[in-house]
Amino acid sequence: MAALVELRDVVKHFPVSRSLAEIVRGKHPAVRALAGVSFDVGAGDAVAVVGESGCGKTTLGRLMLKLAEPTAGTIAFDGTALATLAGDSLRGFRRQAQLVFQNPFEALNPRFTIYRAVAEPLLNAGVDRAEHMDRVVSAFRRVHLPDVGRYLDKYPHQLSGGQLQRVVLARALVLGPRFLVADEPVSMLDVSVRAGILALLREVRDAMGLSAVYISHDLALVRYLCERTLVMYLGRVVEDGPTEEIVRRPRHPYTRALVAAVPVPDADQSRAPLPIRGNVPDAREPPSGCAFRERCPHAMPRCAVETPALRSIGERHRMACHLE
Repeated sequence: MAALVELRDVVKHFPVSRSLAEIVRGKHPAVRALAGVSFDVGAGDAVAVVGESGCGKTTLGRLMLKLAEPTAGTIAFDGTALATLAGDSLRGFRRQAQLVFQNPFEALNPRFTIYRAVAEPLLNAGVDRAEHMDRVVSAFRRVHLPDVGRYLDKYPHQLSGGQLQRVVLARALVLGPRFLVADEPVSMLDVSVRAGILALLREVRDAMGLSAVYISHDLALVRYLCERTLVMYLGRVVEDGPTEEIVRRPRHPYTRALVAAVPVPDADQSRAPLPIRGNVPDAREPPSGCAFRERCPHAMPRCAVETPALRSIGERHRMACHLE
């Protein structure tokens, strides 16, 4: 199946303020958010991107939606490089690629009614106003808010977290997109409403045939929604493969630590220490070689001088590690 979204050697650096000493020495420090990321998202695929805070997940999502520009590398949507989009072609892309925000309480303008918030993408896309109400009603029904009259004249503070997240999803769907990026879509919601939102995300993707990228650190969410998972560490993909295989048989030492860190329901059950130590290195000065080597229990001299490349370790499964 042809890829809908293609990333090739994508790098993203964020310049940071320089000290006087750095100015004198001519140094230009930067946060190295992404360090050469390559993968494809096929039509209808559901792909998860997981990793600790600061690994580059959200930056990756923003780049795929052209909300930020890469420092190097290329990103293409349906065969067209995002860097070439402008004017009408960029507006056309915006209609096809949408974002579901992490925090529904901050995703909506508090001064807009719910109708105005959901209809805003239609205004921006130049859709005839005569179509707005029908499209908004259709989007609300798709996210299981059929009693539209109860919501349209209300303001965000008058709705619950679960209702707001459904409204945010309706806004993302109102243009009928082909590609969706969901950034921690249930992390701000009560546990009691998360299951309903997750079921809705899965239902909507299947019904509309969407390609979707879910950014998360929650492996339970990933396992429910996604057939494929990419594990990121300090701006690099360290493991990429079928979700069930990664959850059941993680191969990279970092992925093993993520799986080992999943909470166990039995509060009295003893847990072995996590198989990693220390904290994530400073992204302004990442370690040489393998970025994970300072925390890895299997680090060897080779890891300090050679950055491991993603290599195949099975059918549709890749890993960036010097371990055999």
